Amino acid sequence: MGNNGIVDLKQKLLVLLKQEAFKKGEFVLSSGKTSKYYLDGRIVTLTPQGAYLVGSIILSLIKDLKIDAVGGPTLGADPIVGAVAVLSHINNIPIKTFIVRKAAKEHGTQSQIEGPALKSGSKVVIVDDVATTGKALIEAKQALDRAGVAVEKAIVIVDRLEGAKDNLEKIGCKLESIFTIKDLDI
Repeated sequence: MGNNGIVDLKQKLLVLLKQEAFKKGEFVLSSGKTSKYYLDGRIVTLTPQGAYLVGSIILSLIKDLKIDAVGGPTLGADPIVGAVAVLSHINNIPIKTFIVRKAAKEHGTQSQIEGPALKSGSKVVIVDDVATTGKALIEAKQALDRAGVAVEKAIVIVDRLEGAKDNLEKIGCKLESIFTIKDLDI
């Protein structure tokens, strides 16, 4: 898909985010911070159009990277990696996906990283819907580090510009965002 195609997809995604995912009020974020607005990316990524748009844009951002898989912290990454997996198959550039639990489960395989096995030395990209401080992405990276998996970068739909980029950089992970909160006119 050419640059014009991606620009068009991003414009459609921005409209969808503004119409469906943005809410005003008093909210406590997963980072613990309070906010006068909330951006619920799952409202978009769990719709057919939103899944297609986000999956297509992220696939375009990772398709030329030499990575073994794409995944991220549950729950924000779950619909994103599902969309990327399907679109990568349809486009004949299949890429494995995975989900990182907050903690290892206490039954079955007792895994924290779910999906096709990632070998030590694998290279991955982690994704999430929204980043504030980057806490969920940092925890996912730490779990991957313990498994010997190298995180090449993190990609989010929206960076709220509240420290995630710097916090991830401190642990050696570059953060890329499709949008920043400024793009939503906030």
